[in-house]
Amino acid sequence: MRFNPTELPGAFLIEPELIEDERGFFARTWSAEEFEQRQLNSKIAQCSISFNGKRGTVRGLHYQTPPHEETKLVRCSAGKILDIIVDLRSKSPTFKNWASFELSCVNRRMLYIPAGFAHGFQTLEENTEVVYQLSEYYHPESARGIRWNDPVLNINWPLPVAVMSERDKTLPLIDEAAVELLLFHE
Repeated sequence: MRFNPTELPGAFLIEPELIEDERGFFARTWSAEEFEQRQLNSKIAQCSISFNGKRGTVRGLHYQTPPHEETKLVRCSAGKILDIIVDLRSKSPTFKNWASFELSCVNRRMLYIPAGFAHGFQTLEENTEVVYQLSEYYHPESARGIRWNDPVLNINWPLPVAVMSERDKTLPLIDEAAVELLLFHE
């Protein structure tokens, strides 16, 4: 696997190295040893999938507060998404900055998202499936989010929103969540 640092410290865009022959290819998508060699969180507590039938679906921007903050490894196993991460670490030089990455079943890239980041995505194709490897179990009491259209963040979503949960529509703005964000100290 090739680990490419992003403009947000601690987040990596990971590309599998394909071993190809007449049958197709083989590639490793997970190696605890490779993550540990880079001092990245290699704990996997839970794996989840998200299926999204409509192009333009938005999920997020979600995170969990300490002591249940999550590290995520995200990849798109069917279709295509624009994956968005937001640095919520109050002491980080990139606090409140965001970055986007196209993940698809064709490019097979994965995004390593460290604890202290919010995460969301928009589907760019119908019938898109996203696979998550999570370092923590889901804890409803720690589940939080930032509104997708926060004017401070000014995220450039590529499509009109086709589908979004009622919960995500009413998430707080980043400045309304600022007191809790002080919990992320990296």
